[in-house]
Amino acid sequence: METAATTAAERPGLRERKKQRTHDALLRAALELFTTQGYEATTVDEIAEAVDVSQRTFFRYFAGKEEAALAVMDLTQEHFLAAVRARPAHEAPLEAMRNAVLEGWDAIGEAVDRVVPVDLYLRAYGMVESTPALLAAHLRRSDEVAREIERIIAEREGLDLDTDPRPRVAVALFGGVMRVTERMWALGGDLSKDAMRELTAAHLDAVRPSLAEKWRIGRNA
Repeated sequence: METAATTAAERPGLRERKKQRTHDALLRAALELFTTQGYEATTVDEIAEAVDVSQRTFFRYFAGKEEAALAVMDLTQEHFLAAVRARPAHEAPLEAMRNAVLEGWDAIGEAVDRVVPVDLYLRAYGMVESTPALLAAHLRRSDEVAREIERIIAEREGLDLDTDPRPRVAVALFGGVMRVTERMWALGGDLSKDAMRELTAAHLDAVRPSLAEKWRIGRNA
């Protein structure tokens, strides 16, 4: 039997689910509009109208168009950070980053698909590459992620990030390879997830021998 107390207890969950649905609907509408008519040509009013909400409602969920355009990319970067942290301690730094990307591919895809269709996300990825303002913002955010990965790698290897340059060098190399991969994929004719994964693996495998060894020293290495 439903009581007033039970109903009250359930309301926050219902409200949260409704808010999540509105967030996801706005995000999907934004990406659809950005990828079909262009980022600069799309207005916040158009995004809100597509979901039948007010401009004020849009700004409850996103600070602006840029945040909406990059929201799913931010989600994938968060998953990547978590995947690097979770890699086994015996893996060398570059191997840990490589495996975090490739072995976490399906999990990241599932996380994206809970918010927007993966194919829409991939189209939006290509759109970011061709939009200077968004690309600059994406690179800035990627740099922030790189600083966090440096700290994770240094901690994994028992190194002092202030005195040992190797974590920064390894992350810079990894980031450079991923940047080349993103650009080549966006410029190619196949914008599928499989094409992105294959290109990522090929590019990362090209540099594996140079940083394949572990850095940890001592009998617990």
